[in-house]
Amino acid sequence: MFLGTYTPKLDDKGRLTLPAKFRDTLAGGLMVTKGQDHCLAVYPRDAFVALARKAAVAPRTNPEARAFVRALAAGTDEQHPDAQGRITLSVDHRRYAGLSKECVVTGAVDFLEIWDAQAWQNYVEENEENYSQAKDESLGGIF
Repeated sequence: MFLGTYTPKLDDKGRLTLPAKFRDTLAGGLMVTKGQDHCLAVYPRDAFVALARKAAVAPRTNPEARAFVRALAAGTDEQHPDAQGRITLSVDHRRYAGLSKECVVTGAVDFLEIWDAQAWQNYVEENEENYSQAKDESLGGIF
């Protein structure tokens, strides 16, 4: 599982060092894609393949489903961390997520998210109360 919050820096070449505790899980390859809320989502390759296959069976007659599958496929980049655990984020990915030097990597249970540090802080401030006040109907019976 991917849990926790980390604050790596993006270097001048667009490289981000992955948290050490996740490197073994991601060593075989990972997929970086555009996530919700203008962050990046990082999946182990096998997990992404399963997600993509589920998305691919969405009805092609549904315009929203087509748009989602297109955005998912076109916005994904396969990466293999280097010896220092770094991945290179594309210019398009950095633009989409508004990444600056200061980044935040958060665990999202079965994948990671990469946020610009200020965007993450804004998100937390805007949504912290929603978390503490979450109701059963919006959580689907988790608690």
